[in-house]
Amino acid sequence: MKKIVPLLSVLLIFAVAVFMAVPGSAFAEAKLSSDTYKAGDTVTIEGSIAPGQDLYVIVSSQTDFAPKDTTGPHETKRLAKDGKKAGFDKETRIPVFGYVLTSNPEKFGKVADKRFGGPSFMPGIYKTTMFKLAKFDKLDAEAKGMLGDLGSEKAWNFFKYAHEKSNGINVINKEGSKKGKVTIFSRSVLTDYGKSGNYWDKGTSIEFDKATGKFKASFKTFRHTPPDTKFDVSVNGEKIGTYTLEGKGFWLSRGFRYMNPLWIIIGAIIVGAYFSMIGAAGGMLMAAFQVMVVHTAGPLGIDSANVLRSSNVALTLFSPLGSFYRYAVVEKRVAWPVGLSFGVGILLGSIWLGKYATQYLPMKTYKEWLAVLVVIMGIRTLYELSPKVMEKRKNIKAMVKKFNDEVAKAKAEGRSAEMGKIEPVKAGITDYQFKFWGEDFSINPLLFGILGLVIGIVSRSFGIGGGFLLVPAMTTLGALPMYVAVPVSLIGTCFSSIGSFIGYMMNGYWPDLWLGISIIIGGFVGGMIGSRLQKLFSEKVLKWTLAITLFFLFFRFFKIEIWI
Repeated sequence: MKKIVPLLSVLLIFAVAVFMAVPGSAFAEAKLSSDTYKAGDTVTIEGSIAPGQDLYVIVSSQTDFAPKDTTGPHETKRLAKDGKKAGFDKETRIPVFGYVLTSNPEKFGKVADKRFGGPSFMPGIYKTTMFKLAKFDKLDAEAKGMLGDLGSEKAWNFFKYAHEKSNGINVINKEGSKKGKVTIFSRSVLTDYGKSGNYWDKGTSIEFDKATGKFKASFKTFRHTPPDTKFDVSVNGEKIGTYTLEGKGFWLSRGFRYMNPLWIIIGAIIVGAYFSMIGAAGGMLMAAFQVMVVHTAGPLGIDSANVLRSSNVALTLFSPLGSFYRYAVVEKRVAWPVGLSFGVGILLGSIWLGKYATQYLPMKTYKEWLAVLVVIMGIRTLYELSPKVMEKRKNIKAMVKKFNDEVAKAKAEGRSAEMGKIEPVKAGITDYQFKFWGEDFSINPLLFGILGLVIGIVSRSFGIGGGFLLVPAMTTLGALPMYVAVPVSLIGTCFSSIGSFIGYMMNGYWPDLWLGISIIIGGFVGGMIGSRLQKLFSEKVLKWTLAITLFFLFFRFFKIEIWI
């Protein structure tokens, strides 16, 4: 018996030592500072772990996602394709939001250089860093034991995809760590910002004494976490509690953002007014507003672009409607044969040909060819303002003089200037002639109908109206003044918007309700304002404005945008 007791003591000590050495057996004692927070608040976890161990705080949302959950046809195909390369399948499920707060981030990956921006044929014109998660087989054994639901190879691969690949971020995670206005990756492994200085660690604080095991860890939650999202928290493998993030502001369910609709209305008024004055880039500028101000992200499982595009249609449809009464009825300066021909062409292009374009065209290269095209048009637009060209186009020169004389006379008499009206002379499929301010102009409606087919494809692909191509085409190829080109462009964008909207609905890509309503209100009001403001500006000013807009689009298409 005396021999058995020492033996049992040795075995007991050995068992305790083994238990202490097993990952996850950290004897963690910790608590949350609260069980309820607002989205964007700081969550604090405080307690102690076994002395000598590294700290691993795992925060994961109870809301999870698997590729089979998406309802988008394009997303289904893309996730299936990417899953084969990245090592996950349609059944692989991960938390939508997952964070690792640790004293030793190197066990999960490393800080790596990241180049971004610029055309696809360049490695990236900007340089920054990101935290690159390690491959599953390279993970530290202790770190693997702390991952919980992410502890399988497929789950880790999918988690890595959702935080590092643009499609994963846009479809699943939605958060995004940015440099300037560009998303680099989504934060996942975090450590003390005071020690690391990394931009993704901003808002994270870890006070940790490894010798005693005492710690206090806090991090700033994602400002646009959906209302009432629950999170589980584990410390070194032991679950220590759950907290809920409540909403903070007006939630756009399909926009996946908190945003006061009033700001969206104001933005849409500004864009709508600008759009109805120059007849171009309304969709592009609204897209820029959604990306940079609203940060439209789309619901879980749907690419942000597919909500952004369908929402844009609200502006490119209702802003022209807001300006149409004045242009068509009051001032009578709509070249109907050209507008209708273009409208029919763009409607067919957006509904019919656009469907195939979005499936088969390499969109990255497609955007870059458009970038080249718009910058050429911008240069050409400025060239038209040169004395040499103006001398050749005597009808426009004479029209500009009459307009300037009318503006001067109106100012002297204390009234608003009156615009010239279109007076049809000859109407034909290939030849439409008219007078404007007493000067003769002619244009080929059939040519612009064919051009409409091409612009319809562009419209469907990007969720825009296509005016940025039509207006410079009419002023350069058709030699029309801006005062005639803009109303025709707005007719075309109405048709393209209808076609694009039908296409999006057929694929199940609905816009956010409140985002759409706000853009409709703002766009319509902006259209009314812009149609009244246009006559306050000369042909030269309008063309300069158009050229600057085209150069802006050039930078956007080539992703030269961190300065915006």
